[in-house]
Amino acid sequence: MSISRRALNLLFGPGLVLAVAAAPLTGCGGGAYGFSRTYQPLASEQRHFAEAKQLTYQDLVREPNAYRSTEIGWFGVVTELYDLRDGRTRISLTLRSHQARHLCSDESKSSCRVTISEGGLGIFSADVRLNADDLDGQERVWHGSLLKIYGKPTGQYSEETGPVLEVTYYRHWPRGYYVTTAQRGAMRR
Repeated sequence: MSISRRALNLLFGPGLVLAVAAAPLTGCGGGAYGFSRTYQPLASEQRHFAEAKQLTYQDLVREPNAYRSTEIGWFGVVTELYDLRDGRTRISLTLRSHQARHLCSDESKSSCRVTISEGGLGIFSADVRLNADDLDGQERVWHGSLLKIYGKPTGQYSEETGPVLEVTYYRHWPRGYYVTTAQRGAMRR
């Protein structure tokens, strides 16, 4: 079952209705964009998901060098992208908390979207080699994209960058493929 055009229009505005309505909505296993009631890691993500530590932002800011050998997993919304000389990209993100039970527009799993907090918890940066599919096109990693970053802190920290993570794996949701807790009024749990 798919989301109605009216629900999409309420959630994302008329400009994104066509893009989201045209995207295939998969239910079994959540698909690449996690359309399920709870978070479903991809097969390639399983090891990172199982092993990553869920450090708080304050822990890492307080002791940026203490966790250099620890892989952590954070959700973040992209605010800036900068090309690095070695072919990687430095991405600035706003840390968001993940809601365990995703918001859904109806009873079907395919209407559910990964749900994050409306407000940010701090800023951080991630040095990542983006996949070719995420470099160009309408669904590229860009301002407003959601990333689940798995990475190790480099020990670098400043007020401008926040903690810096060296990315070991990431997962991407283009704008419109996830929701924030601000959509609670239009969606259900």
